[in-house]
Amino acid sequence: MSASNAVATVALTSLAHGAGCGCKLPAAALLPIVRGLPAVDDRRLLVGSNTADDAAVFQLTDEIALVMTIDFFTPIVDDPYDFGRIAAANALSDVYAMGGLPLAAMNVVAFPLEQLGGDILREILRGGADVATAAGIAVVGGHSIDDPEPKYGMSVTGTVHPHELISNAGARAGDVLVLTKPLGVGAITTARKRGRRDDELLARAVDTMTQLNDTASAAARGAKAHAMTDVTGFGLLGHLHSLGRASGVAAVIDAAAVPAIDGALELLAGDDAVSGGSRRNREYAETFSTFATDVEEARRRLVCDATTSGGLLVAVAAEAAASLPGAVVGEIVAGEPGVISVR
Repeated sequence: MSASNAVATVALTSLAHGAGCGCKLPAAALLPIVRGLPAVDDRRLLVGSNTADDAAVFQLTDEIALVMTIDFFTPIVDDPYDFGRIAAANALSDVYAMGGLPLAAMNVVAFPLEQLGGDILREILRGGADVATAAGIAVVGGHSIDDPEPKYGMSVTGTVHPHELISNAGARAGDVLVLTKPLGVGAITTARKRGRRDDELLARAVDTMTQLNDTASAAARGAKAHAMTDVTGFGLLGHLHSLGRASGVAAVIDAAAVPAIDGALELLAGDDAVSGGSRRNREYAETFSTFATDVEEARRRLVCDATTSGGLLVAVAAEAAASLPGAVVGEIVAGEPGVISVR
């Protein structure tokens, strides 16, 4: 974490009703609404909202397609610089999850300037700009509104070759599933908000959330991945469910193989680190998932943890999995689309 917490006179998370991607509208309520919208009839639209993918993809030429996304959320940490870094990495992840390369970003800001002052906002924007610089792009503008609850994120535009696009709709039975970052940031930040202060544990979560998914995306492209998504607010099972539905396949998750940030499973042994978003994820997951009786409760909670700026979940041929960073956490199988077995 940075020294910028010296400018903060108010804990940012105390002003937010939710934390990070955990403030998303519940998947069970949102997805039926989105799926009920009129379909876009344009052959240039390679990926739209109908598959609940990470970004829209619009073909410009035979060799260039635009990848377009927007992502913003409430503070997940109190340090404004870290909040900016996390939000920027999270927004960029949607482009990487499509196999694309980012071109430019624009800031999205909702902020109580009179209450918190310009120094805190400056630190948030500085954090976002530093991550954009690390990704090799510039922040070229943005939009802001006055809001008593702080929110920050980015609209990111990228490119991908139309034939190299990796959507969430191409998984095949026999593929293995690789997860490129450990889970548990939702539990760690929730426990801290509820009074359990562990600076080393928080630092591990921040390091995970600010890690760009660029290297993992490049590896997935090199491995000729069949499908990919990032794991954020709907948890591992929620995002895998969307991938399975879009691909017309089912999946099996090996709960013991799912990596966790050191210390997260201990938190999830009790209820105090389970956020409202994670509880909603669990309720939603139980409509399409079954759990083996020997899967311990902490790991059931882990695969439903409302994650912020998580890793990529990649469906790839088994022989290519070793070329990707991360852990093999399951496999794609034939079956009812979107159904998941956790063993």
